[in-house]
Amino acid sequence: MKGDYQELVDEISGLLGVPATLENRDFELIAFGAHDGDDDSAMDPVRTRSILTRKSTSAVRSWFEGFGITRASGPVLIPAAPEAGVLRGRICLPVRHRGVVLGYVWLLDSRPGPTAAQLASAMAVTDRIGALLADEERAGADLSREFRAVLTAERGWRYDMALAALRTALGPAAEGLHTVVCVAPWPSGEAPSARTVAGASALCTVPWQGPRGPAAQHPSAAPGLRAVSGGVPSRPGSPGRGSAASPGRTGKGARGGRGPDESPRTAVDTAGDGGADRLADGDADGGADGFADGGGTDGRALAVLVRLRAADVLAPALGAAGRLAEAAGPVAAGIALPRRGTADLAASWREAASAARAALAEPRHGPVADWASIGPYRLLTGLPPGLPPDPATAALLAPAHAELARTAEVFLDCAGQVGRAAAALGIHRQTLYYRLSRVERLTGLDLDDGEDRLLLHMALKTARL
Repeated sequence: MKGDYQELVDEISGLLGVPATLENRDFELIAFGAHDGDDDSAMDPVRTRSILTRKSTSAVRSWFEGFGITRASGPVLIPAAPEAGVLRGRICLPVRHRGVVLGYVWLLDSRPGPTAAQLASAMAVTDRIGALLADEERAGADLSREFRAVLTAERGWRYDMALAALRTALGPAAEGLHTVVCVAPWPSGEAPSARTVAGASALCTVPWQGPRGPAAQHPSAAPGLRAVSGGVPSRPGSPGRGSAASPGRTGKGARGGRGPDESPRTAVDTAGDGGADRLADGDADGGADGFADGGGTDGRALAVLVRLRAADVLAPALGAAGRLAEAAGPVAAGIALPRRGTADLAASWREAASAARAALAEPRHGPVADWASIGPYRLLTGLPPGLPPDPATAALLAPAHAELARTAEVFLDCAGQVGRAAAALGIHRQTLYYRLSRVERLTGLDLDDGEDRLLLHMALKTARL
C-alpha cells in the first residue's frame, strides 16, 4: 500500500516538475518525492521537519488550515510565512474521496508555476490517492472516532461531517443493512478492535447512565423490583389504608374473579406459605428485590455497528452481543431494529440503548434483548431520567413493601389472571387476593379499573429503570 502511495506521489512530481509530499488529514507523512536539484530552498524547515519527524507541528497545521484546505475541492495557493517557518509558498492539492478530505498533497510554489492543465492532471491523481486512503481506512481503522461523533454529536455541521466521514470510510457497505448493538455498562473506556468482533464495521465507547444491573437471584424466583427511595412507609402496626388522603382512587375490591363473599383476610392461615405473608409489607430488605441497592451509575457503554445480510436474520448481531457481554462480565446488551444505510444511526442507537436498559431492568429480557421484544420498555425508556414515582405508587415502591410490589407486578404481567399469577408466585389464590387488597388500600387504586391497572403497571416497570 505504501508503495502505491509513493508511485502516485512520484507521478504528481513528474507531472508538475516539483517534489511533492503526501500527508494524511492529521498532517502525518505518508510519502514524499525526491529532491534532485541544487535549489536548497526546496528543503525549507517545514518540509524538512515533516520528512524527518513524519508529521507537522500544530502551529503549521493551524496556519495551513486557515486557508480553507479542509473545505477546498481544488488547488489552494498558500503564501510564505517566515514567522511560521514557511519560507516558501505552497500549493495544496486536497485529497478527497466521496466529498470527505482524507489528506493533502503539498507542492512548493515556484515561478512560473504549474499550468491549469497540469494541476487538473495532478488532481486526477489525488482522486486515486483518495480511493486508496479510503480503502485503507475500511481495512485497518476501527472508525471509533467517526462512529462516536455520529452517536454523540448534536444535529449540525459536526454531525454531518462525522456522518460523511463514516460513510466514506465504510464505502459501498455504508448503504447496506446494519443494526446497532449496545453493551452496558462497559467496564473499560477502550473499545475492542473491529477486527476482533465478527460482523462489526465499527465500535466505540460512549457515556452511559443506567441501572447497575440485576443482582443474583434464584432461577425460580419471579423478577423483583428495584427499591425506590422517597416512598412513605406505613406506620408500624397499621399497614396502608384507603382514605381521603390516598393519592389514587378508592378501590372497589372485586379483582379478577374473587367471589363477593370471600374475605381476603381469611386467606392468611390457608395460604400454604407458612404464614410468611404476615410480613408481606414489613420486610425492609425486599426479599425478591431484583436489583442491587441504589440508582443509576455514570459510566461507559460500548456501541457496535454490525453488518446484516437480511433484516429477519439477527444472528450476526446476537453473536457479537453475546460474546461481548460474556467477555465483559455482568452486563447486558441491546439490539436495534435493522436499517439500510447510515442516515438513522442516532435512532438505532436509542433503540439499542433502550433494549440494553430493559435487559438490565428485567432479567427475563436479558442478557441480550432486541428492541422489538421489550414491550412497554420501548416507551418507558424514552421518559426523562430521574422522574419521581407517581404519588399513587410512591408508598408501594418503598423498600418496606417490596413483596407487595412484586405481587402486583406479577399479577399485572399475567393480565390479571389470578390462577396464573398465584402459580407464578407460588402462593394460594386467597393469599393473592389478600395481598392485592393491601395494594389497593396502599395506593388508593382500583385494580378492576383498566386505567388504574395501566398506571400501576407502568409505574412498577418504570421503577426498574
